[in-house]
Amino acid sequence: MEYRQFENKYLLRLEKGEDVVAVLKAFCSNHHITCGAVAGIGAVDKVTLGVFYPATKEYKERSLEGIFEITSLLGNVSTKDGETYLHLHINIGDTENRVFGGHLVSARISATGEIFVNAVDGTAERTFSDEIGLNLFDFKK
Repeated sequence: MEYRQFENKYLLRLEKGEDVVAVLKAFCSNHHITCGAVAGIGAVDKVTLGVFYPATKEYKERSLEGIFEITSLLGNVSTKDGETYLHLHINIGDTENRVFGGHLVSARISATGEIFVNAVDGTAERTFSDEIGLNLFDFKK
């Protein structure tokens, strides 16, 4: 991964074989980014998506392998218990222009990834909600 900084914005170029989530988490942690927005495009060949089932409070995961374009990568950066916490969603298109999307668990870059991280001054902390079953923004912290 290489990057360039423009004030509080970062443009990252991920390399073939890198995992989007792992690279972003390490980058944000290393640059002390505790609140921000993520947006990107690129190409991947292995992806794990999740869909949250409110009734069971569980994510169901689905893994896909093939040739995919990232048509949209969106999400945010926050913290949970003082550690970097990413919440990312992705849409990917296959060679027949079918689109798959959901919560991003992992994605391996096949060619390149072009990702913007827009850091915001401050910290957004999360707390687990027993009622919902998710780590929600906690604006009291």
